Amino acid sequence: MRLANRQRGVAFVELAISAFVLMTIAFGITEFGRAIYQYNELAKAARDAARFLSTRDPTDTTAKAQAKCLVVYGRPACTGTPLVAGLTLAHVSVCDALDCPADHANQGTAPVVNLVTVSIGGANATPYLFDSIVSFVVPDFTFSPISVTMRQVL
Repeated sequence: MRLANRQRGVAFVELAISAFVLMTIAFGITEFGRAIYQYNELAKAARDAARFLSTRDPTDTTAKAQAKCLVVYGRPACTGTPLVAGLTLAHVSVCDALDCPADHANQGTAPVVNLVTVSIGGANATPYLFDSIVSFVVPDFTFSPISVTMRQVL
């Protein structure tokens, strides 16, 4: 009888400890999934903007502004809400034959091509910070730069 009184409530304590551990793991998995989703959205947006610029004339400065809007808002008009929370035009940089002539203009020997690079958090842009909802499980962190380079028509 004395042993039974000592064991009273032990199962509840074990449940509380294991529930805390399992909930922490569940929140961590959820936050890493959200981070992967945001990274994928940023990569697709940069790819879309580079594809958009690859069909434009290298001297078209309006197209560069539209490409930045395409990365942030998903449309060239800079309207609506950002594709990813916290993403602004300051996070996006465009490097083409006019902005980076040393490494983007007249590449190749036979067919000469220009290159266009769209970066999020790259060269002259602000790094993108992933803002965690549960910072005690997954702290806020900065994504490494996301860059996409494509050939541009002449």
